[in-house]
Amino acid sequence: MPTPMPTGAKLMAAASFAVVGWVLANFYAVNMPDAAAAGPIREVAALVGAITGWKVMGPSVGKGYVEAAGAGIKTSIVLAVAALFLLALAEMLDNSVKMRYDGALDAFLDIFQTMAKRSGALVSLGVFGTILFGGVVGGLLTENAGRRWK
Repeated sequence: MPTPMPTGAKLMAAASFAVVGWVLANFYAVNMPDAAAAGPIREVAALVGAITGWKVMGPSVGKGYVEAAGAGIKTSIVLAVAALFLLALAEMLDNSVKMRYDGALDAFLDIFQTMAKRSGALVSLGVFGTILFGGVVGGLLTENAGRRWK
């Protein structure tokens, strides 16, 4: 099966959701209990935003602006969950290097326990506003780019 060509809509989706990911990580890092140790969370979230924008939002164009807004919110939610997963995975890898697990299953289960523990910082107006507003704006920009650059 041939690989689909890159389009202007996919490029716009990657760029706009990279910005959404960066803003989302800024609001998330403020609410973290150890905000000083956030590390490169902003850059990783921007990269995850670009990938999810390209893969999730990019192919969803051409169905109208209302559907694009909904697909943008869906893309923002996927972005938030994927970034939280990568944050928990990085913490698990750091703990595994320090030999804090009895086995591989303990390390694997700790990823999801860490995601549950760290998801409390997602409950803020800034994070929800970024998911909703950023998703809608990113979706509308992507739909507009899909209509202009065919």
